[in-house]
Amino acid sequence: QVRLVETGGGSVQAGGSLRLSCTVSGDNVMTNCMAWFRQAPGKQREGIVAIYNTGEITSYADAVKGRFTVSQDIAKGKVYLQMNSLTPDDTAMYYCAGGRRHSSSSVGATYEYKSWGQGTQVTVSS
Repeated sequence: QVRLVETGGGSVQAGGSLRLSCTVSGDNVMTNCMAWFRQAPGKQREGIVAIYNTGEITSYADAVKGRFTVSQDIAKGKVYLQMNSLTPDDTAMYYCAGGRRHSSSSVGATYEYKSWGQGTQVTVSS
């Protein structure tokens, strides 16, 4: 069983920044890919980016390109999402996900990830 816990969410004004953290614990030997998703009320869960244990990083969702950056510290069991130049459209619940998948240029769909965190809320005001 893999446990994922997201932290770092909060409320910021437009133009501000936040850094989200995902802490991985438990038996994660089958996990080779970690990803960030987000879901706004009434909308589908949207893949943001994924990062492999090799260091390979997928493309970013168009809406966040140039503003968000994913990184990891495998030894510490940490995955991060740096979010800059935030806008109200970034308001959502942000989720960390883990799974085992073949190398891909895209983050993929939710069903490709077997482990999920509880989410952390990000609210951006105008």
